[in-house]
Amino acid sequence: MTRSNRPSLGAFVFSTIAFALSAYFTFAAVQGDFGLFRRVEIQAEAEALRQDLDQLKRETAQMENLTHRLSDNYLDLDLLDEQARSVLGLLRADEIVIR
Repeated sequence: MTRSNRPSLGAFVFSTIAFALSAYFTFAAVQGDFGLFRRVEIQAEAEALRQDLDQLKRETAQMENLTHRLSDNYLDLDLLDEQARSVLGLLRADEIVIR
């Protein structure tokens, strides 16, 4: 009865397949479409979008304030004067324009 010291071919194939599968799944968990790096990218993008949303909300609130100040119910004469000067180029009779 002779016994060899080298492992059998089946054990080698099994360990090779197991190593390849574990390497594939590890790579997919880190680099894949749903991996760790993609998650960090998505979180950074979400934060940038939140900041954009906050900026747009501030701009919207400012526009609503200006619209309210020029409405029929509430008229801000200083804002009306400013808009007439910038949009229409109007001046008062006592003003002098120097260019």
